[in-house]
Amino acid sequence: MPSTNFKDYYNILGVSRSSSADDIKKKFRKLALKYHPDRNPGNKKAEARFKEITEAYEILSDPEKRSKYDQFGKYWQQSGTTSASAKGVNFDGVDFSQYGNFEEFINELLGRISTPGSTKNTYGSRSYSYKTSDRQTNPFSDFGGFGSQSTSVDREAIINLTFSEAFHGVTKRLNLGTESVEVRIPPGAKPGTKIRVKGKGRYDSHSRKQGDLYLKVDLQSHFFFNFEGDNLTCEIPITPDEAVLGASIDVPTPDGMVQMKIPAGIRHGQSLRLRGKGWSLPKGGRGDQLVKVAIAIPQKITAQEREYYEKIRAHRTDNPRTHLQKAIL
Repeated sequence: MPSTNFKDYYNILGVSRSSSADDIKKKFRKLALKYHPDRNPGNKKAEARFKEITEAYEILSDPEKRSKYDQFGKYWQQSGTTSASAKGVNFDGVDFSQYGNFEEFINELLGRISTPGSTKNTYGSRSYSYKTSDRQTNPFSDFGGFGSQSTSVDREAIINLTFSEAFHGVTKRLNLGTESVEVRIPPGAKPGTKIRVKGKGRYDSHSRKQGDLYLKVDLQSHFFFNFEGDNLTCEIPITPDEAVLGASIDVPTPDGMVQMKIPAGIRHGQSLRLRGKGWSLPKGGRGDQLVKVAIAIPQKITAQEREYYEKIRAHRTDNPRTHLQKAIL
């Protein structure tokens, strides 16, 4: 990214000349997310700032270019710099022979999906493509960064789903630069589930093969439901009298309320099983829902309730601490 005027790239990124490569990368990522044109629509200053910090990072993240920049100052380009896409050149330990150009490296660093020939969202002489959700809003909201899969041409991204989307299944729209594809997430996706999108990975210009994109499911936290292996779990509070006498209570399941019988004398922390009321299974049917019981002690009681509790205490015959006498050494 040549420039005829000298620029203080360290000052542009807000780092010192002694900063490590890792510190420079962290600073660039922070600034890139802040000033990215998609996050600042119509803001020409933000767009110019984004181009400026990208240029600075391209130079300072390459050990060879950084060394020449430090040594020759504004004349560093005349000292014979090496192309960023040349085979064998490394940026912070990354082998650039696996990338077609610097844009592909930026796309991977910022966690964006890129495809060959992308022309969407062009700033200056560079083109960028982004991962987007079915709502086509914040490109950084639904998907995470990429990592290597089984081969160099396969890509992996994280897709965030709500519990409702994962339970019922959902169709997500992905913007892959020059094309937009719909991906069907089947009912029953759980954290760690991988969805293969064939032919939407990285393009290898040497083998002329297109890899696959693997979407790894991550679920947003839910205030009530959780997972324990293949079972859906939850915790429900009951009153002391329900624990002692037993009761029939309403319990939420993913698709509605059901009645569950609380046996008399149930212990705090004991789990009950609702068969066939848990998570959707990929091959059809439902798993089980495990309901953990938590005995909730009332924090505020009326005068009459206090009177009844005092009567219970006066007439109580059970002592749950009798066995503790054996603990004495």
